[in-house]
Amino acid sequence: MTVNIKTILAELIAAGIIDKTETSCQRLGGGVSSDIYLIEQSGKRMVVKQALPKLRVKDLWQVDVGRNRTEQHFIRLVSTFLPEAMPRILYCDEKQNYFVMEHLGGYLNWKSMLLSGNVSTEAAHDAGRIMGSLHSRTWGDKTLAKRFDTSTNFYALRIEPYLLTTALKHPALARELQVEARRLRQCRVCLIHGDFSPKNIMLSRGKMILLDCEVACYGDPAFDLAFLFNHFLLKAMLHRGRHKPFVQLVPSAWESYRECFDALAPDIEKRTVRLLVLLMLARIDGKSPVEYITDEVERRMIRSFVYTSLSQKISTLNAICTLCEQYLDSKHEN
Repeated sequence: MTVNIKTILAELIAAGIIDKTETSCQRLGGGVSSDIYLIEQSGKRMVVKQALPKLRVKDLWQVDVGRNRTEQHFIRLVSTFLPEAMPRILYCDEKQNYFVMEHLGGYLNWKSMLLSGNVSTEAAHDAGRIMGSLHSRTWGDKTLAKRFDTSTNFYALRIEPYLLTTALKHPALARELQVEARRLRQCRVCLIHGDFSPKNIMLSRGKMILLDCEVACYGDPAFDLAFLFNHFLLKAMLHRGRHKPFVQLVPSAWESYRECFDALAPDIEKRTVRLLVLLMLARIDGKSPVEYITDEVERRMIRSFVYTSLSQKISTLNAICTLCEQYLDSKHEN
């Protein structure tokens, strides 16, 4: 169930979050899965987020709006052990599937920084640390496995639109994509964010805050790693000729992640590499392609890289990064 912003404002007045004086309400852009509004009143700023039943993408993509409640639960839980990495929730309405959180004034979006060519290994290190803490602190917790039993939404938001849609467009890789989809549905070992990417990370003076956790579920930690590293390598593809610092974000994040989590999942690197290359293909030919790679020449280049890496059966992150650098070096020279 969703309600319009006027109803939400009336509820916030009744709850004492805002008063009846003049209020500025501005819809913010950039999101495909939620309506997001900036509320300003008497110098106070806050953000309203409400889940949409149909995502704003080219293909039909309908999802349960109850994922907004999942996001609320994730923020509250992770705030107990990583309070500095979570936004503060000021008010929520689980029945109407929205919540109000603090406005992060002075923070910059990490995706925007990367697209502009601003590369920070410190940010990658922090991201790996936060992710490793999330996975290690929730590993093997049966109570959390039940609380975050949201595999239906994870299937609708990640497995079907990324892996299975891509399988339809790449018959030669269909079996591999389908096998990986089945494995992800069955693997449930810790709490994962499900959308751990630079677009959902805000940075300010050494601080990092993680947003948009509506896809959170009890699942495979390799998915979060592959999802993040995929974005690093796609940015490297975009910035070929200046690609090496982007590729090196992968080992920076991986090193700090392993400091938190290595002993719990000895085979996680192999799973991460496999998912990483499949997700690269999914972000070109799946239901949710990245918006910054639009040139067909660049798309063919990424497809070629994915097929090459799969044919070589690469199983370590060091090897996939080396291949990526060599591949982009050759493309830049040409």
